Amino acid sequence: MIGPVRVLVNNAAHDDRHTTESVTPEYWDDRIAVNLKHQFFAAQAVLPDMQAANVGAIVNFGSISWMTGQGGMPVYTASKSAVLGLARSLARNYGAYNIRVNSVVPGWIMTERQVEKWLTPQGEADLMKEQCLKRKLYPDDISKVVVFLASEEASACTSQQYIVDGGRV
Repeated sequence: MIGPVRVLVNNAAHDDRHTTESVTPEYWDDRIAVNLKHQFFAAQAVLPDMQAANVGAIVNFGSISWMTGQGGMPVYTASKSAVLGLARSLARNYGAYNIRVNSVVPGWIMTERQVEKWLTPQGEADLMKEQCLKRKLYPDDISKVVVFLASEEASACTSQQYIVDGGRV
């Protein structure tokens, strides 16, 4: 047995592009489930263990898409903006148990999926104009922040969003 859960990382998303007109109630529910709902219910499932241990760290993944006013995916941006509210609410409710809840807010991270589906020469040129750091961002850039937030090194960090976007927003 590995013991009670002390760290939860909520990282799942579906960022397919869509128009407002094309969204059905079923599409809305599916995207909210993938991008937000699991974060609440996964936290709900581990909070009793964390409360019993009087320690824990929850790291939720958001997105800068709503901060930049990115169009073409309104359900995704709506759900990812809600991640911050969820993290702040949980941080307030469970801070007395030494449970920290934060959000990591990635910019455009060059995952295999992103490169295959969305990266174009023009898109990359635009990104380099928008970012302060003139380089692509990769999963390791995000994982380092997640490891920090999950560690005791971040014992005074809670109810925050940590933007990892190369200085884009």
